[in-house]
Amino acid sequence: MNEQKDTIQEFEEALKRLSQEKYVLRLFVAGMSPKSLQAIENIKRICETYLAGRYQLEVIDVYQQPILAKDGQIVAAPTLIKELPLPLRKLIGSMSDTRRVLVGMDLHIGTTETVDPLKR
Repeated sequence: MNEQKDTIQEFEEALKRLSQEKYVLRLFVAGMSPKSLQAIENIKRICETYLAGRYQLEVIDVYQQPILAKDGQIVAAPTLIKELPLPLRKLIGSMSDTRRVLVGMDLHIGTTETVDPLKR
């Protein structure tokens, strides 16, 4: 019985650590086009809703900083890179599909049927 308590306690501690992890994100955009502006707005909304106080978001314009785009192997914009927590993930598009962004960032909120409170 004591072993089961230890396992449950370890599981609860792991969940707590996950809920406190800081996300480091880079959003690569191509100028201030409507698609770029939409991606910036969408990812900021998602981060504030699901990661409030636990994220760092850097927006990089590939026209102004092409070296960073080359180093990040960016082939399309907008592209979101989740650098931390590992594993590194890349998402391409306007970030308008909240569920896809959450899954892509390994953010499984609630059950497998994540409900987007912003799409009600």
